[in-house]
Amino acid sequence: MTRFRIGEAADLLGVSADTVRRWVDAGRVTAERDEHGHRVIDGVDLAAFARAQAADPDAGAEFSSARNRLRGIVVDVRKDTVMAQVDIQAGPFRVVSLMSREAVDELDLRVGSVAVAVIKSTTVVVERAAPPTARGRAGG
Repeated sequence: MTRFRIGEAADLLGVSADTVRRWVDAGRVTAERDEHGHRVIDGVDLAAFARAQAADPDAGAEFSSARNRLRGIVVDVRKDTVMAQVDIQAGPFRVVSLMSREAVDELDLRVGSVAVAVIKSTTVVVERAAPPTARGRAGG
């Protein structure tokens, strides 16, 4: 069983450790104490919580076949006469989109805007992260 300490869970969810502590204190996610007294969250429970958090009905997913949505802040917009590049920081993830300048202008995308990167791809490479450190494993 994989277990994550509060800070590790926060990194995975893209929030602060204080936010995860508040969620645990409010009973939104279950944590237990490990043998060292640290609060840990079971990996299966954390995955279920993350899945529930992502099921935001306001995200507009019910109107699209795309399910990969990353909400973030526009950190850079570069436009030329025809094309544009928009960089979005979505939690720990940087998403770069190339689109027409017309689309950027119509969406009024500018630095500081909130935007949602909607990703639909026929090819998605999935890599397994390195095994967690001893502090993230059961009994470690």
